[in-house]
Amino acid sequence: MSVIEQTLHKVLHGLMKRYKERVPDVSIILNALVEEKVINSPFEIENDHIAFRTLGVPHLGIASLEKVFLHYRYTKKDKYFFPEKKLDAYWYAPANPKDPRIFISELRVKDLSLSAQRLIHSYTDEISTDPVDSLNLDNADAVDKFLHSGLWRLPSWTIYNRYYLNHFTISVHNLKAGYNTVPEFNTFLERLGILLNNSSGKVKTSPDGGLLQSATVAQTIEAAFADGDLHLIPGSYVEFAERKILPEYLSMKAEEITRQHRREGFEAANADKIFESTYAAQTDRSRS
Repeated sequence: MSVIEQTLHKVLHGLMKRYKERVPDVSIILNALVEEKVINSPFEIENDHIAFRTLGVPHLGIASLEKVFLHYRYTKKDKYFFPEKKLDAYWYAPANPKDPRIFISELRVKDLSLSAQRLIHSYTDEISTDPVDSLNLDNADAVDKFLHSGLWRLPSWTIYNRYYLNHFTISVHNLKAGYNTVPEFNTFLERLGILLNNSSGKVKTSPDGGLLQSATVAQTIEAAFADGDLHLIPGSYVEFAERKILPEYLSMKAEEITRQHRREGFEAANADKIFESTYAAQTDRSRS
């Protein structure tokens, strides 16, 4: 394993460690998969992709955060636009297919109301240079600390989350029969008492039928704001993906199928609804 790969894996480990602490559903799901003998260890799970949310302002946004993963030899792929959510996004393919894809979205701040823009800029204007430019990307501990540190003063309410993972994604198609489709996996999740995002249905399917996705509803976490105020805010969630085998490879033996033989990329319509896992319309259901 190269030094770059070792550094990347340390960064991914740091991200997942904090993510699991903030999202109890992760351990519930992984422990249940072991108990039901679907997997022998959580390390067997393929992480389809991880996602970050950013703000489209000078010195930040996609143009800044992507530098971290481009350094680790990820390749920038397709662009997506979400008009209703006012978001732009790209996904990034890893050099090693065993590593997760990266999905980075960016809030189009300039498309918000003037009052919202002023509020966001009152914090982000404190940043006069791209913080990644001064970061030693070969130092995994430094990168890990950066991704979990605030870039502006502690807010009184909004823009609280840092670069904490928005979600990680279990590739269900690699699991054993009975668990290896999104509908079947959803049944397993609901049996565990996991609340699923039901925006436009619990299963989100691409028009070509090749990518099926679902997601949990983000659990609320207690967050400390300026002046010590504590508030419950939406945290992160867990996503599940089923990538169908491409038609030209359907005759291959199951043990020969790898990532390159399955539907690649993302689907904007699917992602648009999965974004709503952190919306009040979804998180309020957990308290009803």
